[in-house]
Amino acid sequence: MIKVCGMREPENIRAVEAVGIDMMGFIFYPRSSRYVASVPDYLPSSLKRVGVFVNASEEDMLSHITEYGLDYVQLHGAERPEVCDSLHAAGVNVIKAFSVACADDLRSCAEYEGHADIFLFDTKCQQYGGSGERFDWTILDAYTGDTPFLLSGGIGPSGIEDLVLFHHPKCCGVDLNSRFEISPAYKDADMLRQFINEYRRIENER
Repeated sequence: MIKVCGMREPENIRAVEAVGIDMMGFIFYPRSSRYVASVPDYLPSSLKRVGVFVNASEEDMLSHITEYGLDYVQLHGAERPEVCDSLHAAGVNVIKAFSVACADDLRSCAEYEGHADIFLFDTKCQQYGGSGERFDWTILDAYTGDTPFLLSGGIGPSGIEDLVLFHHPKCCGVDLNSRFEISPAYKDADMLRQFINEYRRIENER
């Protein structure tokens, strides 16, 4: 799966959707430079919509699920497994994000097994939502859980060879964001298309 996160502008949403990705993320964390304050004039219809939240109330998340027609909720804060269960009851799937700097950071994954549908591993930093920098992917050799995960954090056009060389039986896709931006929340659709086509070409030739 290929997820592009941090979208906001209608014409850019349409252009990135046409690239042929699987998921598109909309950030509902007010402190983010990619914060979506109101429903864009266009929302994608050919892929899964993901709402990204940080320690939001369940009432707020349920409101956004309805308003934006979300298929997934991505949790980037200290949300408990019970919140995942409540969101499932509301009819959406759940992505739980974990900030990674060392193998010990993977220990907390265990309590979310069976509660989240997908994990997302991102680079640990002081702010929520990642730094746009890559962490040491070999750390993920220590992940032995059953939940599939998305690889995130600093993945950009120049890193396709490293991405192709990365292997883990539970890796189900990648999350792309800042390294493909012209400005916050505005992606270079041509750059994304070139990257994705090359990535899929190499994968198909394996």
